[in-house]
Amino acid sequence: MPDTSSTALPRQVADAYVDALIELDPVTGTYLGVEESSRRLPDFSPAGQEALAGLARATLVRLTEAEKLPGADTDEERRCARLLRERLTAELAVHEAEEGLRTVSNIHSPAHVVREVFTMTPTKTEEDWAAIAERLRAVPAALEGYRASLALGLERKLYGGPRATATFIDQLTDWAGSERGWFEEFAADGPEALRAELDTAARGATEAVTALRDWMRDVYAPAIEGRPDTVGRERYARWSRHFNGTDLDLNEAYAYGWSEYHRLLGEMKTEADKVLPGAGPWEALAHLDEHGTHIEGVDEVRVWLQNLMDEAIEALDGTHFELAERVRKVESHIAPPGGAAAPYYTGPSEDFSRPGRTWLPTMGETRFPVYDLVSTWYHEGVPGHHLQIAQWTHVADKLSRYQASVGQVSANSEGWALYAERLMDELGFLPDPERRLGYLDAQMMRACRVIVDIGMHLELEIPADSPFHPGEHWTPELAQEFFGMHSGRPADFVESELTRYLSMPGQAIGYKLGERAWLLGRENARKAHGDAFDAKAWHMAALSQGSLGLDDLVDELSKL
Repeated sequence: MPDTSSTALPRQVADAYVDALIELDPVTGTYLGVEESSRRLPDFSPAGQEALAGLARATLVRLTEAEKLPGADTDEERRCARLLRERLTAELAVHEAEEGLRTVSNIHSPAHVVREVFTMTPTKTEEDWAAIAERLRAVPAALEGYRASLALGLERKLYGGPRATATFIDQLTDWAGSERGWFEEFAADGPEALRAELDTAARGATEAVTALRDWMRDVYAPAIEGRPDTVGRERYARWSRHFNGTDLDLNEAYAYGWSEYHRLLGEMKTEADKVLPGAGPWEALAHLDEHGTHIEGVDEVRVWLQNLMDEAIEALDGTHFELAERVRKVESHIAPPGGAAAPYYTGPSEDFSRPGRTWLPTMGETRFPVYDLVSTWYHEGVPGHHLQIAQWTHVADKLSRYQASVGQVSANSEGWALYAERLMDELGFLPDPERRLGYLDAQMMRACRVIVDIGMHLELEIPADSPFHPGEHWTPELAQEFFGMHSGRPADFVESELTRYLSMPGQAIGYKLGERAWLLGRENARKAHGDAFDAKAWHMAALSQGSLGLDDLVDELSKL
């Protein structure tokens, strides 16, 4: 049972919250490696959402009492308490605004959670597959709870975006399949002893996906037709707090995005001229798409990415980081079809029996340009997401279970991963113009995210010194055109990205703004220590303090 006593210190309160959360959200349990969670799925209905909110409210009450106790003022307890209070407060703000009644997205919705958790569920033994069969039987109720939340949103005039809805309907169609669906394909790998049970459960899951698709197409989409895809300043500020752990000055952040745009454009022009003399950045990137270094084959690119991460670990361990043996293991995987176009990372289980993994969506491609992979895998894998999240897991006993897992602030982790890309450039791991132009293109994408995400949701004016539609106000259509003009990525990726920004307002800006926080914290620490500053020691201390919102992050990093 969770420790709810009045003598619990903040870290105990935080870990009690995780225990109770796993009971309500077995998907979280699966990501943490809790075996008992493998059979269940969360309740995504309005009642299920309110149960999570009730847990958050009760935890905040206990935290207030815990902060009054002797011993609550140590660095360990104080840091955990400030994260727990900030996270739960931000989550409650989103819940109380009833945002959970209009969660439609191409990358993060209850339906995506339901599908993706199966890729994390253990599949080694017949007992594992028996648990999967039970979880498959839970899919219809989970998706029905999600549909009930969206239906209540319609009643209350709380609408998801039409663009995200259309994309989501297409995704559900892909998952349902023409002959057999994604869940049936997944279950096909199970043992013959459970074949009939798995096939029946998987068919039921596919039928639930089809039913949700039909309702989204026939009821939801017509009801929201003509509604705006953007969310406005008030909703944007709320979501920005949720994803970034700080109340941003959104106008200042928008201006910062433009300043980074101009800086990066200058650097890109320099590298582009080295790739193809006289060419601009995106002409040079198009040249690399055709004539640059490529990896041929899906399995070949998976192996190549694995080798890239293994080589980075060998080069960085002992020089710029000190890595435990279990942190050194990370696996490269190909993402299941039918999702968003962006690569992603999933962290290890608490006991490291499931290692950290990177995932590459192939989008039907079999030929992969290296310029578009190297910096991205420094971001997703090593020294990016994997080193941070695996290190949190490794030192969880010195932090709290909460700090090492479910308390993650998106802008902290995405900021670290973007900082990691820059670090590899600083350390000379991008020695040729091809790879460095790819890195700058990725950085430019993150600067453009700040510009268009804030710009279109707040309908801000495009500055007079912009080379693109100066003086006009942002719309999603202008944002997609601008993003496409300033990206070396294909049109389907650009389309997927803009839909993501519209359906997850405030999340995409955390990469650049998080990187800025990490750089500021490092600079403050370097100034404080002078010549005695030890970058390796600072990196390990920074990666061992758990997650924090951006304001708190700069404060804590500066003290290391």
